[in-house]
Amino acid sequence: MRKFVILAVAAVSLLAAACNTIEGAGKDVKAAGEAVEETAKDAK
Repeated sequence: MRKFVILAVAAVSLLAAACNTIEGAGKDVKAAGEAVEETAKDAK
């Protein structure tokens, strides 16, 4: 039972870390998209 609890806690920790990483990647992609949009507006 103790091993199961330790594995469950480890799994939840990894999932939480993955969510933060995906959120950060999403913000980076959004910033890159905004930069491309701004460059396109300047090129007109």
